[in-house]
Amino acid sequence: MAGLTSNSPTPQALTVHSQSRVLEVGFSDGAEFRIPFELLRICSPSAEVQGHGPGQEVLQTGKRDVGITALEQVGNYAVQPTFSDGHNTGIYTWDYLYFLGSQQAQIWADYEARLQAAGVERDAPMPEKGGHSCASH
Repeated sequence: MAGLTSNSPTPQALTVHSQSRVLEVGFSDGAEFRIPFELLRICSPSAEVQGHGPGQEVLQTGKRDVGITALEQVGNYAVQPTFSDGHNTGIYTWDYLYFLGSQQAQIWADYEARLQAAGVERDAPMPEKGGHSCASH
């Protein structure tokens, strides 16, 4: 499995833990991360979540109990999960998984700040159309 750049760490092991709802990833540089499914879902690199440009991001809520029902490899550089809420358009490169794993604390803090600024709760259902703007990272 190759990274996007020649010196990028690459996954040596990917394990989906359905009960604890975490994706365990072990990288070639020795780093190991347990990334919650909720974090993967709220930070999906898909256009549905990130928008098509700056300022078009959609704040994701109600994803605490989301599961991963399938995980497909995309070439030698990424995986594409299918989440239990039907979302399946995010392609997570090895570099992006490493970023999510290594920056979890800051990503969670930023997410909580965006929730507070938007005046919504983490477990609130997603609005039918539109949504709240947020910055992803």
